[in-house]
Amino acid sequence: MSTTGCAPAPSGPRAATAGSSPRASTAGHSGGSSPRAGTVDAHQHFWDLAAHAQPWLELPGHEPLLRNFSEADLRPLAEAAAVTATVVVQTVTDPAETPELLAIAAASDLVAGVVGWTDLEAPQIGDALAELRERPGGDLLRGIRHPVLVESDPDWLRRPAVLAGLASVAAAGLCYDIVVAADLLPAATDAAAACPGLLFVLDHVGNPQIGPRPDEVWMSDVRAMAALPNTVCKLSGILGEPPPQGRNSAGGRSVGHLVPYYEAVLAAFGPDRMMFGSDWPVCTLSASYQQVVDAAVDLTSGLTPIERTAIFSGTARRVYGLG
Repeated sequence: MSTTGCAPAPSGPRAATAGSSPRASTAGHSGGSSPRAGTVDAHQHFWDLAAHAQPWLELPGHEPLLRNFSEADLRPLAEAAAVTATVVVQTVTDPAETPELLAIAAASDLVAGVVGWTDLEAPQIGDALAELRERPGGDLLRGIRHPVLVESDPDWLRRPAVLAGLASVAAAGLCYDIVVAADLLPAATDAAAACPGLLFVLDHVGNPQIGPRPDEVWMSDVRAMAALPNTVCKLSGILGEPPPQGRNSAGGRSVGHLVPYYEAVLAAFGPDRMMFGSDWPVCTLSASYQQVVDAAVDLTSGLTPIERTAIFSGTARRVYGLG
């Protein structure tokens, strides 16, 4: 695809680096120390139902999420889990939400960055991004995300107008978070290839369907995306998924069913291009905040301390410029 209009490849603190040769780990197997205090949660949400409608919460099964979730709700959970910084991510395609998230971050010593929303197809997207940066907390804007899950066009990420918008995101020095269904990973990879100057952050390891074993197509698509140097991956979204048929190990939650998915993205991206994210409060549909953190700790137990530090803080701080 054409790369016309895209900025040069990123460099400096936000640039993706090639992952070291990862070693597959077995959850619960000793190896490497537990992450120390200072964990960065690179993916969480807030919402106020009185401020913005959240249509996706009206889907069957989401009833427990139909209430407000605030920074005050997250703070004690993060403190108990030794999480000292978070990145809050947009939930709706409403231009008023991002300024509100920026204001929350500006007033918080926990929220260190914001991944907001703006209309990628708008002709004046550059002006819109500049306006966001000028608002209170605008210096904490770290990325843009559009929920491609709501788009009916499977080629939405390939549209020239969208690619032009992504070029503007790159020119503003921001990242782009990708949230897509697993079958749209090829389109996301095409967009990343078309915009080598923009760092793409794959949310929720590409949203695979958790089953007895990973889908071969998903694994192939993940490898294709990871082959591009301007991509990184969030170990998020799957961490609260229960075992198939609700099977749990005696004495606690099992993460054995997640190991093949974790090993697939670890082999593809390497720890230097992976970051932990809780997906709170969505994760509370099946797991507590602490359980999600513990799942990530268990999954990464076979890595070295340096590799685990990358996943639990280093990658997120570099990619989002959290300092």
